[in-house]
Amino acid sequence: MSLGQRLKKERERKGWSQLYVAEKIGITNTVLSNYERDYRDPDTVTLSQIADLYECDTDYLLGRTTIRKKEEFNLSFFGGPKGWTADELEEAEAAVRRYREMKERASREAEKNK
Repeated sequence: MSLGQRLKKERERKGWSQLYVAEKIGITNTVLSNYERDYRDPDTVTLSQIADLYECDTDYLLGRTTIRKKEEFNLSFFGGPKGWTADELEEAEAAVRRYREMKERASREAEKNK
């Protein structure tokens, strides 16, 4: 999925118009439309503003990851990470990332097969 496609998907996920988003980040509707149609790419400041507005990471918008937003890993369900080794913490976080990526792939495959 291209940057423009992700920008459009995230805007639509929020239920916002191009005009609304353009006004929020201080650009014209035409410029945002050009981003979403992959005619132009936003500069780094604008991309960061869009990511903040859409509550996702720039790496997600750029297609570098399938995870919308890196979240802090909360292990409180397991009594918290106190006493866990660094290796145990790293492995727990990696397992959750793998699980989320698997779910995202399954979701994409389900969409393709509709």
